[in-house]
Amino acid sequence: MARPRKTAIKLAPPPEVDGEKHIAKHKRVFDYLQASIQTGQLKPGDRLPSEAELGRLFDASRITVAKAVLDLQRMGLVTRRPGAGTHVLAPHSSAGRSFGLLIPELGLTEIFEPICHGMMRSPVARPDALLWGNASTSVRESAKEAEQMLHSFIVQKVDGVFFAPLELSGEKDAANRRIIRALERSQIPVVLLDRCYMAFPERSAHDLVGIDNRRVGYMAAAHLLGMGVRRLAFFGEANAANTVDARITGFHEALRAFGVTPEREPAWRGSPQDEAFVRQLLETMRPEAIVCANDLTAARLMQVLMGIGVQIPEEVRIVGIDDVKYASLLPVPLTTIHQDCAGIGAVAMATMLERLEHPELPVRDVLVPTRLVVRRSCGAHLGQPPSDQIE
Repeated sequence: MARPRKTAIKLAPPPEVDGEKHIAKHKRVFDYLQASIQTGQLKPGDRLPSEAELGRLFDASRITVAKAVLDLQRMGLVTRRPGAGTHVLAPHSSAGRSFGLLIPELGLTEIFEPICHGMMRSPVARPDALLWGNASTSVRESAKEAEQMLHSFIVQKVDGVFFAPLELSGEKDAANRRIIRALERSQIPVVLLDRCYMAFPERSAHDLVGIDNRRVGYMAAAHLLGMGVRRLAFFGEANAANTVDARITGFHEALRAFGVTPEREPAWRGSPQDEAFVRQLLETMRPEAIVCANDLTAARLMQVLMGIGVQIPEEVRIVGIDDVKYASLLPVPLTTIHQDCAGIGAVAMATMLERLEHPELPVRDVLVPTRLVVRRSCGAHLGQPPSDQIE
């Protein structure tokens, strides 16, 4: 184990990067420090400069710096001790360990591939310690394929499983519980990705790494309400994960905060590719804007709306959630909430290793920060803001 240094390492000023002004300042601090650790500029045992020194280096507040350092701590890269400062930790060794990736929707949902790559690139893991299952090709087959992968992981006696519970299937709840029971019987530690398999207010006995979905729903709605929108709807798929329920809760809280009382329930659940259902939403709600449960729903809804002659954003504004790789490439670039999928993967790996080393720790929800990305679909350009506010 490396001996902690008493004096702080001097860091060079961070280089300027094109497009940096669009990145949250705490993320710039985090990225620079993480890169310094990964490249060996900061070695195990090295003491980081104080928060005040880092604030001067990055022209950032101490709160901003503390947030970045806390994210490093959550990933198991640094340790903070009162009176001793913040020191770089030696990487956890995953030698001799193998972990199963039980992600039935890997081939169906955009966020999971970058989450998996985030695990592989994590400084605390080896890529060959991760066992990938087959990606599902349909929601109908995903439950069956998940249980087949589960059996394989149990036979191989993996040291832990990263599990993204099933959604969009009518049998998802029963299948998720069967999977968890089998893992518990085999005494295999589980880290849940993105969502819990139990509906609120129930809470499973396993760590979860994801985002604050209630806050995300609030952020998406508040952005539109802040531009003067008052007839606002929410659109999500039926049988979606309970993350969508949390986003709807945040959506409703934003309406209350802005003093908006809808005449009808504004949250609609159905297929965005069902033209009749979409027309019913338009006729019933006459929405000025729609918050979608995720970017895939937003993309499909946008396609149907444009197909029936609705102009986006002039007639209906749209905001998504996820910031998947094609969000900026849609016919109308999509305003959305960005979630750091690679960060979720890295934090999930650190959480799993910490759980193996400290099984007595309380069960945790570890939430990775999100940010709003403004593009044309929300209609912000209609109010002619400064050009650098919109991608």
